[in-house]
Amino acid sequence: MNKAKAEIVFMGSSDFAVPALEALYEAGYGIPYVVTTPDRARGRGGKILPTPVGLFAEKNGLKLLKPESLKDDEGFKRALTEAEPDLIAVAAYGKILPEYLLRIPRFGCVNIHASLLPEYRGAAPVQRAILDGKSETGVTLMYMSKGLDTGDVIAAVNTNASGKNAGELTAELARLGAALLLKEMPALLDGTAPRLPQDGAKATYAEKVEKAEGVLRFDFAAEEIERRVRAMTPAPGAYIEKGGDRIGVTAAAAIGRKTAERVFEAYEKAACGTVLDVSNQGIAVRAGEGAVLIEAIKMPGRKAMAVAEYLKGNDFDIKSF
Repeated sequence: MNKAKAEIVFMGSSDFAVPALEALYEAGYGIPYVVTTPDRARGRGGKILPTPVGLFAEKNGLKLLKPESLKDDEGFKRALTEAEPDLIAVAAYGKILPEYLLRIPRFGCVNIHASLLPEYRGAAPVQRAILDGKSETGVTLMYMSKGLDTGDVIAAVNTNASGKNAGELTAELARLGAALLLKEMPALLDGTAPRLPQDGAKATYAEKVEKAEGVLRFDFAAEEIERRVRAMTPAPGAYIEKGGDRIGVTAAAAIGRKTAERVFEAYEKAACGTVLDVSNQGIAVRAGEGAVLIEAIKMPGRKAMAVAEYLKGNDFDIKSF
């Protein structure tokens, strides 16, 4: 099918979805509607703002729909039915699509999911992969079905997850997902795209990450603490509870036990949570196994900054956490 004649409805909300919409738009595909979630209060100021996908659509003159309910909005149902799309492409929309919607497009609905399915179905695949210590993850393009991320796989792309925080890895997967969607579009629009059933026995689930999961405990191994910081950055945030305050940690690196023993004289005698050293490199803290170098912090009432930057105008006199 000629891309100029193709009619593709795009559904998405978060930053993760923008590269895919931009790729379709720049490639010249017809986009009769962009569907996103309604405007909400966002940021510290609580201003009512569109989603990132909504902003892109508005800036580029694309028709935008913001249904509160996919099931009950008759105007939305009528608009999509009358559009007669060839395909609905979805990325991080934020709501489950009802069955009637799955049946509307000629070639079905496809979704970009930020994991290598069937691993990490669900809301927080990137963060859960980091928390689990995965060295590799990826993005999957799949046909949508009634279940949660259970549809047939079209294609997937792998990438290295080591050393990246959730924000960095999500941005990378968004770019990979957009490129994958664009690559598979010709096959999707002539009905020849692969359909590879998922092995449900190998499925894992990535539940939404809660703010309380960001608390750092220094009786845990250094590697686990580092992973938690990476998984919680930029949101919902990793933090240390100290004297009723929360000290945010936005970057940290594990120091192995052998290195910690060699570098820090006090390591063996120190209790977990003891500050072993403070320097421009960071704040070294004794962990259950090894030590953690806190490289960037957010002190109460201050913005996040590298420890080296913080020390230019402040003393750090906390002895233990």
